[in-house]
Amino acid sequence: MQRMSHTWADYCVFWREFRRSFHTTGAILPSGPALAAALARYVRNGSDGSRSARRILEVGPGTGAVTRRIVAGLGSDDRLDLVERNAEFVACLRERITGDSEYRAAAARIRLIHSGVEELSEEEPYDVIISGLPLNNFSAELVERILAKLHRLLAPSGTLSFFEYLAIRRVKAAVSRQAERERLQAIGRVLDEILSKHEIGRDCVMANVPPAWVHHVRFGS
Repeated sequence: MQRMSHTWADYCVFWREFRRSFHTTGAILPSGPALAAALARYVRNGSDGSRSARRILEVGPGTGAVTRRIVAGLGSDDRLDLVERNAEFVACLRERITGDSEYRAAAARIRLIHSGVEELSEEEPYDVIISGLPLNNFSAELVERILAKLHRLLAPSGTLSFFEYLAIRRVKAAVSRQAERERLQAIGRVLDEILSKHEIGRDCVMANVPPAWVHHVRFGS
């Protein structure tokens, strides 16, 4: 019953924030379970006790649909940072961390940061970064800056996972004016440059609304 009430509350918050700030929210609904599992793949795969404590970052967690899967995959010494710009989502996440039984065991190791990812310190790199940012809503220049920042935040052997909705750029470009088509094409070039050199795998998640690709990237040293 608690999970059902949380899910309905998440839908309401997402719909309200989507209507208010589409360009930074980017989705009408929270990520579904299959998408959350794919995004958290490298958290879960590295939590078998075979490696030392990890630093994990989630960028743009929203109401915590993916966060819940990350928390479930944390090792006993792992630490999780959540960076979220939207104040409504921050309030929702704070309530979850302090009051939800599924977060309780890891609550002392979770840090919630009300900020944009651009302001994060680069002094201590992260072993896993998961991004829920709606990259296809931004300018190509901003996408390039965000990916460069995530690269600097990531440890040399670390993994970055992010998603985009299936065929979204092609579909939007087909019904958009020239300026919008050019923006989407420029984003495609930025992502293709990164993925062609650094992608280590991808998941096609059809069991999501809408379906999505999850990209997994390692930049190396």
